[in-house]
Amino acid sequence: MEISQLLKGVLDLAVLAVLSTEDGYGYDVVRRLRKAGLDEVGDASVYGTLRRLYNAGALTSYVRPSEEGPHRKYYGLNELGRQRLADGTKTWRGFANTMTDLLEGETA
Repeated sequence: MEISQLLKGVLDLAVLAVLSTEDGYGYDVVRRLRKAGLDEVGDASVYGTLRRLYNAGALTSYVRPSEEGPHRKYYGLNELGRQRLADGTKTWRGFANTMTDLLEGETA
């Protein structure tokens, strides 16, 4: 199974999780996801996810000057984003437990 296919289904949740600990700008989010082990995550996918979550009302944004070039647009979770993270986490845990049971042959 290709990791890229799995990432498509969970990238929103992964981005929300990263932003739950600290606000971040696009490349910062990419870097943090890769550091967490999602090495195959694409820059364009993360930027698109940030825009989509922002447009859906799950993120706030603000601009901050950068010492290394142009201003950076930071994203953070708002109440809707925190709720989506909580709901997604619950869904993910249930799905992961079911898959673990299936793979270990523990089905009813």
